[in-house]
Amino acid sequence: MTDDLHTDSPQPERHMREVRSFVKRVGRMTPGQERALEQHFAVYGLRREDGPLNSAAVFGREAPLVVEIGFGMGDSLVAMAKAMPEKNFIGIEVHEPGVGRLLNNVALEGLTNVRVYCDDAVKVLEECIADGSLDTLQLFFPDPWPKKKHHKRRIVQTEFAEKLRSKLSIGGCFHMATDWEPYAEHMMEVMSMAEGYENTEGMGNFAPQPDFRPVTKFQKRGENLGHGVWDLMFKRVS
Repeated sequence: MTDDLHTDSPQPERHMREVRSFVKRVGRMTPGQERALEQHFAVYGLRREDGPLNSAAVFGREAPLVVEIGFGMGDSLVAMAKAMPEKNFIGIEVHEPGVGRLLNNVALEGLTNVRVYCDDAVKVLEECIADGSLDTLQLFFPDPWPKKKHHKRRIVQTEFAEKLRSKLSIGGCFHMATDWEPYAEHMMEVMSMAEGYENTEGMGNFAPQPDFRPVTKFQKRGENLGHGVWDLMFKRVS
């Protein structure tokens, strides 16, 4: 994260994060994923260049809005949207194969409460998501960047937490999960120090996995490797 320089000349507005928290891997798309992108993105897809999102217009209704950053292949997001039709869900993912799979499954399930960005989540949050509009923001099993020299790439940082708070409604929840204990401890430290948040489980406590969060592929992989799983839930209080 780059520090501001204190000069007398005007400075450009800072972005939430100037160091990317992801590496865009080139994955091979299946024919089905390619078809889904071609056929369904026009229906379910959103584009950052279209600017601020009008959620009521996009979904055709007013409803609690849930945004998930980095949904991977999207299976858990589809499961949640199917189980909670009273909520609107937006997924943000940079990897096209995952977006294609999500679109295919959304279409197969006939879901009307899911939309997707294939883009950088931090930029989408900055440019498209209105302040105070999110009921929940989900970040499940992000890249833990385990090497110390890469810790600056972790998406959960003080600046990100501060900027994200403005997007949540009062009482809105930032829900994180990881199978990497050092990253769980890092998240807890950052969020416990962030202004305007309250740990729903009490200071320093991790949350039990809620029933509404499906077990993801990454969670299964971590558990097969003997990893634990840590959920953190912080609500905006001011």
